[in-house]
Amino acid sequence: MDSSTGSGQEVLRLEKICKKFGDVQVLRGLELSVNVGEFITLLGASGCGKTTTLRIISGLEAADSGRVFLDGKDVTGLEPDKRDVNMVFQNYALFPHMNVEANIGYGLRLKGRSKPGVKAAVAEALDMVRLSGYERRMPSQLSVGQRQRIAVVRSLVTRPRVLLLDEPLSALDLQLRRQMQTELKRLQKRLGITFIYITHDQEEALTMSDRIAVMRDGIFEQIGSAADIYDRPRTSFVAQFVGNANILRGRAVSLGNAGDGMKLLIFETSAGQACLECRAPAIPVPGEFVTVAVRSEYVNFEPAGRETAPLCLRAQVSEKIFAGGQLRITARLLGGGEITASRLGIDSPLQIGQHVTVTWSAPSQAVLVDVPPALSPESPL
Repeated sequence: MDSSTGSGQEVLRLEKICKKFGDVQVLRGLELSVNVGEFITLLGASGCGKTTTLRIISGLEAADSGRVFLDGKDVTGLEPDKRDVNMVFQNYALFPHMNVEANIGYGLRLKGRSKPGVKAAVAEALDMVRLSGYERRMPSQLSVGQRQRIAVVRSLVTRPRVLLLDEPLSALDLQLRRQMQTELKRLQKRLGITFIYITHDQEEALTMSDRIAVMRDGIFEQIGSAADIYDRPRTSFVAQFVGNANILRGRAVSLGNAGDGMKLLIFETSAGQACLECRAPAIPVPGEFVTVAVRSEYVNFEPAGRETAPLCLRAQVSEKIFAGGQLRITARLLGGGEITASRLGIDSPLQIGQHVTVTWSAPSQAVLVDVPPALSPESPL
């Protein structure tokens, strides 16, 4: 179902993991396979089950049912210290009474490493995060970013099979957060350790991950590469949660050949007709209801009466907002609903209240979503 990266050798597998807290079903039969050296991100809103999943992998929480495998061994019933897994928490959890050297070397000392061995490993770890010479400092003498780096290398220095990171960058300001994203990815690639990372920040997930598992209400809505998740969302939830795509609903009208095994589908809404490309077996029958996602950066607005495309939707501009270096223009579709276009620049000649036609440059820029699993293009024929 999902393509993995890394060595191709499985290091972690979750089988049908379920968990309830009281009457609330937090996890609903999670299935996940992670390869050695992979950076996989669990992406979702607060309360979707991300942290509970990490705690079950680490052994800090017990699943109600299902199994956890590490290197092919069932570790479901093992205590946390019997699993070759470390965890980095949101608050970093450094020992306040220990200096940097003691904090980093703590796990190595527990494993019986000699004093010279611990000292050498700590020096190497500090060099990796550009903090050489900080051995004697106390956590209270470090900046937030420095504490975050120490927490990460403390977890990495024992070379665990899997490192779990629970929103480790959430307390950082934007500039430092982006810097640390690069730092973490560099460390992970250098050491070849499997990272399972939690965030609710879609940009962070798209930037750092080999694969992304989008979570919603205790299930994985979709697992795939950043390109899969962004360009080929399978559900309207994924399309809107990652990149804020426009969702259009209508009926299939007709089919034509688009080449390379693709079909050109024309669909109709109350605002007009538009087209997209789809591949068997996910090809609707004319007259069937369809749900379509199209990213705002692909949407074009033209003043009404100047349309050049034979297929277009009709709308009226309702809002213009400049934010994050982009201008977002929202229009009310004829018959109901809204559609948004985004572009570089701080303004547009389009005016609030102006009637426009809506198109996108290529049929491939629109995607069928919410297709029944049996008809998914990824399903076996």
